[in-house]
Amino acid sequence: MLDPTSDDGLSPEATLSEEDRAKIAADNLVGVGPKPTGRGHLKVAVICGVAFFGMVGAAYAAVPLYKLFCQATGFDGTVRKAVARPTKVLDRKIEIRFDANVRNLPWDFQAMQVSQDVRIGDTGLAFFKVTNKGDKPFTGRALYNVVPETAGPYFQKLECFCFSNQTIEPGQTVEFPVVYFVDPKFVDDPDTKDKSTITLSYTFFPAVPDAAGAKQAATTPRIVQPLGGKPSGAL
Repeated sequence: MLDPTSDDGLSPEATLSEEDRAKIAADNLVGVGPKPTGRGHLKVAVICGVAFFGMVGAAYAAVPLYKLFCQATGFDGTVRKAVARPTKVLDRKIEIRFDANVRNLPWDFQAMQVSQDVRIGDTGLAFFKVTNKGDKPFTGRALYNVVPETAGPYFQKLECFCFSNQTIEPGQTVEFPVVYFVDPKFVDDPDTKDKSTITLSYTFFPAVPDAAGAKQAATTPRIVQPLGGKPSGAL
């Protein structure tokens, strides 16, 4: 069988310019590459493994970082932790309501007051009471927020049992104080200046060790009912 030729007796390849030959060679290489070696497979696997564990670590780190961000900014209704009370106190008062909840703990948790009227910028003092109805010690951590969420940046606490884990012995009843205030900037914000009520809500969950491995509360609560005894007459 004769090879196909052009009219002048030359094969088609012979009539191509060097530039055309280069283009054809490049097109023939599309989708073709050197086969990966065993070392190449290992490198890809290592990179994928590092990326996977990096994403898992980032997911776990996101939880405490998100909590720190919320506490620092008041985002999502999270109450901010303050270091000092305001120097300015307004004549205007606002009603603070209190809510208490428990999840997966044999505890009875309640606010000792339904609500309080406080002057904006002045400090308020509220108490919450917890009784461990279980047959062994339990450690809990209270998560908190406020409603409306826009009040989060302005409702701040100087002292709170929610800043650390709390361990309560079986049958023990304790009281926890909360010292708080509403920042005077509350009345300057268009989203909050017309609000007359803020609800502070706590929910106790089973605690996990904190960053230092501590399970006991950093501050000592008031023991209302000692183990095996009757309620104390003086708190």
